[in-house]
Amino acid sequence: MPEVLRVAAAGEDPRLGDYANLTDVALRRRLEPAGGLYLAEGAKVLRRALAAGHRPRSVLVLESRLEEALALLDGLDVPILAGDAAVLEAVTGFDVHRGLLAAMHRPVLPEPAELLRDARTVVVLEDVVEHTNVGAIFRSAAALGADAVLVTPRCADPLYRRSVKVSMGTVFQVPWTRIPWPEGYRMIRDAGFRLAALALAEDAVELDDFAATAPGRVAVLMGTEGDGLSRRAVAEADEVVRIDMAGGVDSLNVAAATAVVLHALRRR
Repeated sequence: MPEVLRVAAAGEDPRLGDYANLTDVALRRRLEPAGGLYLAEGAKVLRRALAAGHRPRSVLVLESRLEEALALLDGLDVPILAGDAAVLEAVTGFDVHRGLLAAMHRPVLPEPAELLRDARTVVVLEDVVEHTNVGAIFRSAAALGADAVLVTPRCADPLYRRSVKVSMGTVFQVPWTRIPWPEGYRMIRDAGFRLAALALAEDAVELDDFAATAPGRVAVLMGTEGDGLSRRAVAEADEVVRIDMAGGVDSLNVAAATAVVLHALRRR
């Protein structure tokens, strides 16, 4: 049975420290991985995290949503910190309008080889730094059948609160891990994948043509916002692929482009 503690001020319980300064992105990017935690926001996201086997270490909830939290955590020995909207905002630094935040134990990431072993379609994110884009890519990966997502060391954290929120919790259902880079090129190729780099290049193959003859195992390389893939990523690729555009537009946002590519590959 969860332990319920009602808090009336921001500093009443040391466990509230997990939820402090949530609007300071640079600080949280350091604190959360180092502390072995991540934050899940909202009942739907927490439900998906629990279904994936993730364990909460505490939950911060609006008093008005306490019964919902108790039902979600039924049978779990998890402390619930309940307070009014003013207390939650004082702790976190923002209006917790979804009514619930959970400090979750960060799971141990699998080895890249483990995810590649049985996968057919893999998305590789090279230095994608916007958390919203990372979250949106995971949502597309879940919806359009990607088997795994691999992220480079400088890529934004898929378990950062904003990424999880934008993904609608699908970051918990799509297997992912970090991959060493640039060593990862060889790891992926040795696992039997063709590397397809999404880039604007004169010799690029149009996506529909590539998808029509795509091999059974494809790793799609997606690059950072603005600059796109590195020169080395393009050079290492077995195919360079582009999305045909209209209206004088030369490219799509990386999250939108990933969705288009995965939809095209799904038809194979």
